Parts: sequence; C-alpha cells; structure tokens
Amino acid sequence: MNFEIVSVESISAIPPGQWDALSRGNPLLSHAYLEALESTQCAVPRTGWHPRHLALMRTGSIRAVMPLYAKTHSRGEYVFDQAWAHAYARYGMKYYPKLVSAIPFTPVPGPRLLAHDRNDQRLLLEAAKQLLREDGYSSLHVLFPHEDELPVLLEAGLNLRSSIQFHWTNRGYSDMDAFLAALSQAKRKKLRQDRRGVSKAGITFRWLTGHEIDNSTLRFLYLCYVQTYLQHGNSPYLNLDFFERLYDRLNDSLVIIIAERRGTPIAAALNIRHGDRLYGRYWGSTEYVPGLHFETCYMQGIEYCIAHGIQVFEGGAQGEHKLARGMLPVATKSAHWIEDPVFSPAVTDFLERETPLVDQYLKELLHHSPYRGT
Repeated sequence: MNFEIVSVESISAIPPGQWDALSRGNPLLSHAYLEALESTQCAVPRTGWHPRHLALMRTGSIRAVMPLYAKTHSRGEYVFDQAWAHAYARYGMKYYPKLVSAIPFTPVPGPRLLAHDRNDQRLLLEAAKQLLREDGYSSLHVLFPHEDELPVLLEAGLNLRSSIQFHWTNRGYSDMDAFLAALSQAKRKKLRQDRRGVSKAGITFRWLTGHEIDNSTLRFLYLCYVQTYLQHGNSPYLNLDFFERLYDRLNDSLVIIIAERRGTPIAAALNIRHGDRLYGRYWGSTEYVPGLHFETCYMQGIEYCIAHGIQVFEGGAQGEHKLARGMLPVATKSAHWIEDPVFSPAVTDFLERETPLVDQYLKELLHHSPYRGT
C-alpha cells in the first residue's frame, strides 16, 4: 500500500484526534501534553529540543506517529550518554545534534512507535534513520520504549541498554496498615517512625484532583518545583505557563498532594494518573522538615493508590532510598543506533559489558527487598 512519511517541526501540524487515536490514552503521550511543552517554549530548539516528529500517512490519514526531537545536549533524558559524547569530542567529532524519541523531561516507560502494526513501526524506524543521514545527526535514541516494541527495535539493528527504576505494586492492600504489615519488621518500624515524625511536626496532607485544583494550588506547586531545582543549582525545565496549560487540558489526570502546617501549604507533589498507574513527577517544599520529602513524594502516593485501587506507582528514575519505602527495582530499556562505523561497534561493546553489571545490580537490590519472606 502506498504511504508517505513526513517529519514535522511542531506537533500542532498533526491533528490532535489522529495523534491521540494512536497514543493509547496515555496523558503523557497525548497531543495536549506534548503540544503544551512546545507552545510554552519548554521543548523547543532554544532549549535544545527541536521537534522532528514523524507521521506515516496512507490515503490522506495518519496511520502511525513517532515523537522525535533533535537534541543539542543530553539533559532531561534520564538515560546517561554523556560519556559517549565525550568520546566523540576526544576524537574531534560531533555527537550533537542527535535524534531522540522520548517524552521530554519524563522517564516514564511507554510506547514510542505509535502504530497499529509492527510493519508501520519498522517504517517509522527506517524513516528516523533516513532523517538522521539526510540531516547529519550522529545517532538515534529511543528512550523508555514499551516492552512490546523491543523486538522491532532489535530487528532494526538498535542496541538495547538497561537501566533501573523503582515501582510500587499494589498487592490488594485494604489500607496502609495492610501494606506496612507486608514489610519486614525493621522496615515497618522505620517507616512508622518517619510518618509519626512528620505528623508530630503538625503536617497534614490533602489530595487534589480535577476541579479541586485551583490557580493558587498551581502557583504554589510551581514555586515548590522551582525551589527544588534551584536548591540543586539547576534551572527548571518547565515554566508556570506549562503547568497552567497542563491543568486546562488534562486536569482529570492530575493528582496534586499538598502538605500543610496549620492550614498553610509547605510542600507539594505532582502525580499523573493513567488507568491503573500513577506516575510521580515533580515535588518541592518551602521549608525543610525531616521526612517530609519521602512522605509527600512516596508514602502519600502509595496511600493514594491503595485508596483508589491503583495497581502501580512509578516513583521516577533512580533512587535506592525508594527501596525502603516498598518500591522494588524494575528494569527499563532504551535503544540506540550509532551511525558512525567506528563508534557503533565501540558502543555495542560497551553495552555488552555494561548490561551484565546492571543485571547483577538489579539482583542485589532484589536481595534486599523490604518485604517479609523475600
């Protein structure tokens, strides 16, 4: 069947309904979410994210799409390839710009080749490689793809790379006490002590969703978000305009946890819900309280999941400290195509040596499971 694949430099060039028909209802992959990143100037060429989204068209309609960006740095990806960039530089070569298929600033696994069948997925990957060659990009990187996409990525010659996240799984807990009872005695005791400490500090929590969220809540959330980045000496990726547009378009998917002392907000965490999963995204506070970070970001998220029958809470990238909060390590993948004939086998060799180490690390983490009888 005849088809055409085009690359567009703004997702607004693709009809929202046709994009969303392929994105499986995931709010983080929705046209509204990705367009908000672009229209608020968060994921644009000026910030190092140049949209090059691919759309496969047949008989005038879009049959498959691929979120794709030309990147001039590796920030906001959560798969760390700076060592590869440094190696390129030592040989007088340019690693940037590169092509990246990802949700900007978001290490959430999910589909990246949005298509109805594997053949269209193959066509998207071949088109991405062709774009790479025509425009002189060094490489193609597909970050946190859905596991169903791994076979076609391997068939296309991309190398897989493993990394680790920490996810909590709801085992049918009736309440928080039932969850805590499933933990080892030492972990259970420590978590209860931490939670009592936050409570004794006079901290209470509210869960806000949909129209329970107002402008003042959004502004306070953004203040907390900015504060976290500044405390670590970094500039925030997102602006207030993005948070406001996110609320306007996807408010039913937002879960904001507010920590208060005597009615005054002092911390906030943003989560996004999709079906039976809750994704922890951003957090911050206006003052330091021992244990507040863990309670606001993780324990309240877990408690929300139990109360609402949500199956999985994804706590974000990295962080061994999440293990003690009942989150277990989960292997995630990325896929990489290096165009240079010298560096390609070098990266393949690197990944062949790195993968067993990551697998061993995962086993060691699981050996220290916080749950009883494991």
